Amino acid sequence: MGKKVIVTLLFAISLCSGMGQESKIVEQISITVDSVLSARQKVTGHLKARDYEGLIGIKLRGNSSLSFNQKKYTIELRDKDGNELDAPLLGMPAHSDWVLLAPYNDVSAVRDPLAFQLWRDMGHWAPRTRMVELTLNGEYRGIYILSEAIKRGEQRVNIAKLKKSDVKGRDVTGGYILRIDTYNEEDATFPSTVPGIGEGIMTSQITWSCIYPKKKKLQPEQFTYIQQFVDSMEQTIQSADFADPERGYARYIDVPSFVDYFIHTELSLNADGYKRSAYFYKEKLYSNGTGGKLVAGPVWDYNLAYGNCNFCNADNPEAWCFEGGNTQPTPALWQRLLQDSSFRKAVKVRYQTLRKGVLGDEAINDYIDRHAELLAPHIARHFEKYPELFSDGLQAPSAFAFPGMDSIPNMGGFSFMGAFPGMDSIPNMGGFPFMGAFPSMDSIPNMGGFPFMGAFPGMDSIPNMGGFLDMSALPDMGGNAIGWFAAYRVTSYEEEIAVLKQWLANRLAFLDRNIERFDKDWEPRIQTPKKIEVPQFNGSFPFPFPDFGGQ
Repeated sequence: MGKKVIVTLLFAISLCSGMGQESKIVEQISITVDSVLSARQKVTGHLKARDYEGLIGIKLRGNSSLSFNQKKYTIELRDKDGNELDAPLLGMPAHSDWVLLAPYNDVSAVRDPLAFQLWRDMGHWAPRTRMVELTLNGEYRGIYILSEAIKRGEQRVNIAKLKKSDVKGRDVTGGYILRIDTYNEEDATFPSTVPGIGEGIMTSQITWSCIYPKKKKLQPEQFTYIQQFVDSMEQTIQSADFADPERGYARYIDVPSFVDYFIHTELSLNADGYKRSAYFYKEKLYSNGTGGKLVAGPVWDYNLAYGNCNFCNADNPEAWCFEGGNTQPTPALWQRLLQDSSFRKAVKVRYQTLRKGVLGDEAINDYIDRHAELLAPHIARHFEKYPELFSDGLQAPSAFAFPGMDSIPNMGGFSFMGAFPGMDSIPNMGGFPFMGAFPSMDSIPNMGGFPFMGAFPGMDSIPNMGGFLDMSALPDMGGNAIGWFAAYRVTSYEEEIAVLKQWLANRLAFLDRNIERFDKDWEPRIQTPKKIEVPQFNGSFPFPFPDFGGQ
């Protein structure tokens, strides 16, 4: 066993965060762990809280954030035999899986809670949250966000439970939870047959993951079904009849949820919008053969949103997410949907309705103000722990923080590869190197738009994690990692809140002007969709379904 680690958590219950009485009470929770924490697998620990005491499994989580001074954690509640245990936590509904999000590169510590709250206010399920403080082995570790994980359940993603025996007929049609994101060998993945879009991206390949059921429980018939469904949906959206109300995309997707997801993502201008942490779920067909459509959401991972990122035009309040960025490919379906005047009309009507309520300037600012007020007694201590989060001026630091690389100029938050010896001619691709241009590196596979870091000198031992560097293998970056993504720097928490509010005002003004003209004289800047032949499926549904006989 490794060194015993004692984790003490001080939880400040957040206002407007879902079930449970609103409170500003700070509670103490302790976690004892007998093994060194890693991102590879959960280790056993013990958690004591106001409404829970017992065993847990805990591990580090994240990709690039694993190198941050403040870590994220995944927590699983367990019974005395080590099995998953559903239990409530700090007033949130019972479940076994929880997440401790570290808002290290979000100085406001509000972006994730705000995004989740807006999605709930728009009428959808999003993870409930509680604001927390963490002390690790006697050392204060700062403010955290305790969050529900995106999992199937009556109080979470409320879809049918898919059993191993559900392999045919209506039973096999749902429910499923899907994701477009990084992945590893434990995920059930399949490639999209429709190329993604973006300027300067190193690959156009989109990969889908089925995260419910998990790969080890997913049956071959179920995997084949959901892969065929997604493929049919994507190809139909690219077809000539894509806008036809009977033969087009409306037969596959829950259009209102896609309208809301578009509005929510464009408001946030999330650098990862549509192409990472993008979740969907598919409902089970009703007994009469209707329903069973793909629903967009829940939303997740917004710490780089709302003007807080220096690539993919994410700091430009007059950019669009759906046009793609310069890192990973964006699914082409979002641009294609906007070529349908009916979809644009639905966006306009819905957006203007939301602007009168939950997306109104006053409503959003009120949430931010109450969140800041909640954190006020604790925020100074957080920044004392992480003084690198503040700057003497509004400039992001210039170094990509790998050891010995401090002098490399910053290009969009990532290293300009021309600064490597003998590599001056390598073009910069939106902050990421074009891997084919590296000497003797043409054969290195592209892994989700990021290089396999084991190919860099002296980095051979760093494992590849689903196309991304396993940052837990890197040494501590000494605080410089905050500059990887920062679009700006502030000198105080009050300044950060003011910057966030002003950015949101500018973004909403941009959307007001442009969405007003969605159904008139304005067309989005869209690429011509790729010509893809849509398979001819049998039966009334876009691919073969058994005859339910009216059951």
